[in-house]
Amino acid sequence: MKKYIIALDQGTTSSRCIIFDKSGRIKSSAAKEFTQIFPKPGYVEQDPNEIWASQYGVMMEAYAKADIDTSEIDCLGITNQRETTICFDKSTGNPVYNAIVWQCRRTAPMIDDIKASGLSDMIKSKTGLIPDPYFSATKIKWILDNVDGARDKAEAGELLFGTVDTWLIYKLTKGKVFATDYTNASRTMLFNIHTMEWDDELLKLFDIPASMLPGVYPSGHIYGEVDESLLGNHIPIAGVAGDQQAALFGQECFKKGEVKNTYGTGCFLLMNTGTTAVESRNGLLTTVAATTEKMERAYALEGSVFVAGAAIKWLRDEMKLISSAAETEEYAESVPDTNGVYVVPAFTGLGAPYWDAYARGAVFGLTRGTTKAHFIRAVVESLAYETNDVLMAMEEDCGIKLKSIKVDGGASANNFLMQFQSDITGADIIRPSVIESTAQGAAYLAGLTTGFYGSTEEIIKLSGDMDVFTSGFDEEKRKELISGWKDCVRRCR
Repeated sequence: MKKYIIALDQGTTSSRCIIFDKSGRIKSSAAKEFTQIFPKPGYVEQDPNEIWASQYGVMMEAYAKADIDTSEIDCLGITNQRETTICFDKSTGNPVYNAIVWQCRRTAPMIDDIKASGLSDMIKSKTGLIPDPYFSATKIKWILDNVDGARDKAEAGELLFGTVDTWLIYKLTKGKVFATDYTNASRTMLFNIHTMEWDDELLKLFDIPASMLPGVYPSGHIYGEVDESLLGNHIPIAGVAGDQQAALFGQECFKKGEVKNTYGTGCFLLMNTGTTAVESRNGLLTTVAATTEKMERAYALEGSVFVAGAAIKWLRDEMKLISSAAETEEYAESVPDTNGVYVVPAFTGLGAPYWDAYARGAVFGLTRGTTKAHFIRAVVESLAYETNDVLMAMEEDCGIKLKSIKVDGGASANNFLMQFQSDITGADIIRPSVIESTAQGAAYLAGLTTGFYGSTEEIIKLSGDMDVFTSGFDEEKRKELISGWKDCVRRCR
């Protein structure tokens, strides 16, 4: 009898594997951080082989910890960091260059040229995206233009491109399957979200051969099987979605108007807009939401904050002010406020709603009375301010005041941050008992595809207890703090 689903969660700084039982509870999990490569200021890379090795390693570790038989595993789902670009040789399967990470800003001059040519509206109308170095298209072009032999291979049909999901599917199937899903394709700036196909005009614009691109399918789809040599059984790969769409699904935001925010390396606020692709007037992105083959196509509005959990990691690894992320809560609560300090963590530019590739991080309001605790609290508060900027843009686009936000991701475990998030937005913050919504979304998609779950209604019934944080600020205090933040963002730009 099938009892479990494997979810692979390939994130920006770590690879994780979680094995879920049918009730949606975690049977076992494993995680491993991997190397971040910064060759030049604004450049961010990773080794594709290390991504695969770390992901395969934690899958085997979680499987060993679970102490189950492969015959009990129903299927496997994949969720992944989006936009990160891998180009690899069709014959050997070897990468021709490091993975260029979504955070990388090296292609900002290309984007400047596109904007100067008046092509932004055309790209936005087809893809739902605002031209930015964030997305995959200019990263692929950079590899073709800068890596020896890459363009020749591409023109000869010997070079393949994939986002991280495509790379993992390719490795899990030992090269038998070259595919992606609609959600990941929609983040490349090459995919038409209305026709649900790769767009010839965009391929021509970026000078990318169509032969490089994977087949595209709904998120809930049987992509192939894990090669028997890897797990000792033919396990179907039945769910694939970019991390933020997977989290929207995992948070059970199946209905139009439901909103979630994920606190990962970046911060991502998504609203399900149903079958309508809502075009933002306030710097948000229109993107494809995850669905199975049996569900209606759905879209989402998205606000992307580039640096969230990465700022906490910076406090730990570069600034050496904390030894673990959990310490930030204790420091933040040890002082009544930041003593006037604001930190704008624009390490790789600013995302929604500003889209400023050239902004860089800054600290404001330092005085002789500033302490380590004030500084740490200001960094933690920045996550809430960034989220509020996106929320305000979303409310303006939709013409409604959002009363609640479902949250997940590592930093959502920080009670101080969740309370301050509620205080600064005025919305209730709802945190589920399992905050691994990204992996859970991949598991739910896979399980619905194979019939492990009968319906989304069955999944909704699995919801456990929720923590709810309610605002304690009056409107005057909220406006004063937000005004200070916005002034700092203006100066940062």
